[in-house]
Amino acid sequence: MNKTHRLCLVLGDQLSFDLASLKGLDSQRDTVLLVEVMEEASHVPHHPQKIALIFSAMRHFAEALQQRGIRVQYVTLDDPQNSGSVPGELRRWQSLLQPDELHLTECGDWRLEQSLKDCGLAIQWHTDSRFLCTRLEFASWAEGKKQLRMEFFYREMRRKSGLLLNGDGSPVGGAWNFDAENRKALPKGVRAPSRLRFSADAITQDVLALVAKNFSSHYGALDTFDYPVTHADAQALWDYFLDWGLAAFGDYQDAMASDEPFLFHARISAALNIGLLDLRQLCSDVEAAYWSHRIPLNAAEGFIRQLIGWREYVRGVYWLKMPDYAGGNLFGNSRLLPAFYWTGDTRMNCMGQAIGQSLKHAYAHHIQRLMVTGNFALLAGIAPSQMCDWYLAIYMDAFDWVELPNTLGMVMHADGGYLGSKPYCASGQYIKRMSDYCRNCAYKVSESTTDDACPFNSLYWHFLMRHGDLLRSNQRMGMVYKNLDRMTEAKQQGLWKRGQQLLAKLDAGESF
Repeated sequence: MNKTHRLCLVLGDQLSFDLASLKGLDSQRDTVLLVEVMEEASHVPHHPQKIALIFSAMRHFAEALQQRGIRVQYVTLDDPQNSGSVPGELRRWQSLLQPDELHLTECGDWRLEQSLKDCGLAIQWHTDSRFLCTRLEFASWAEGKKQLRMEFFYREMRRKSGLLLNGDGSPVGGAWNFDAENRKALPKGVRAPSRLRFSADAITQDVLALVAKNFSSHYGALDTFDYPVTHADAQALWDYFLDWGLAAFGDYQDAMASDEPFLFHARISAALNIGLLDLRQLCSDVEAAYWSHRIPLNAAEGFIRQLIGWREYVRGVYWLKMPDYAGGNLFGNSRLLPAFYWTGDTRMNCMGQAIGQSLKHAYAHHIQRLMVTGNFALLAGIAPSQMCDWYLAIYMDAFDWVELPNTLGMVMHADGGYLGSKPYCASGQYIKRMSDYCRNCAYKVSESTTDDACPFNSLYWHFLMRHGDLLRSNQRMGMVYKNLDRMTEAKQQGLWKRGQQLLAKLDAGESF
């Protein structure tokens, strides 16, 4: 074997052929290293399907590189020489191969990046060009701003990318944002497209057996795994969404329905986050679908905003504010995460539906996360770190850079409003409006203080009462507090009492 000039470490969420650290790769002199390690698979109890996705995609990527004539060193989880951590494996292979240079693209996890920077090796770092906005560009945009707003950042990204712009630089349709058109509940009789399925090949079957053997204690089903693990299959999933899902995505992206985990959502976030799809190509395809009159503007703009607005924005905030950001806890919450988040064993139908599908598919869409499981955690005063760990563990697409700001900032409002301008809290009425969950629930969404009242109702008002000192000054909360103040003393006392009872049940480890 020729001496290795460059050793390029590729992480499990960096499976892109055009990864910055792989540019200019010399097949005769350079080596690519991929490692499956226990530390990354278990620092939170990741959903077995998530581990299976990443390991299988890594193995398929390694095979594809080898077919291109590239030298690859691949370390499986059960390799007896495996040191168990990414820095440990990098040190081991540096010692074995004695490369002239070590190359690595920026990580998606502050913890891992720090451990690599502290591992005692001279690493040449590359900016992750798969994102539209670099860390430095975001820091430059944020500089001097007391308050960041995604909407203004999103407009900058639209201008930078040229997406959905007229010739004079103005937004197509006369507005930057059509979110108001994207909040429809699912009408009766409207059916989502059937799910595109992917069968497990020999590589994936081997991985599923490995995961079943080593992670049996982790919550979540493994036998329902049917996610794309190659670039070709991820592209097939994307093409299917373009044909069958995207046109209705705008209208119904916030809708929820019983036993319909996916509705008109693309299911591509995990594939995108690990590198099987390209952000710029996705946006270009959506824009092309609009210009060819295949989809309405609210669908095109809404999808592009998710990609170059929220996704890029939360990444920017993450790298700007870590590591201190992770410790945010505006409300001083300390309550433990209820056990039913891991089992789905609750009589609240909305929670049972959202948690049940999360355990079954490692998936829930943004409203299920924000306004059901997240809303409950916010109202119940769950410790933000507990929620962050749960989201990171349970969802297929969750990586620290995207999960932490979304959970800590958007869901828990624990950053004091840095990411989002108000807490996204709501009573059961929101869930009733956006879903059919309330129809088959043990609790009554029309009640708020009785024993059979929807827990969201009293917990919502209890939350507002106990945090009035922090929230009354928020301009976007003014109307809510006016509604609270108009209530009779008896009504307020009834809501407080019911809220106290529910929180006491949680503290006692009871489900409800």
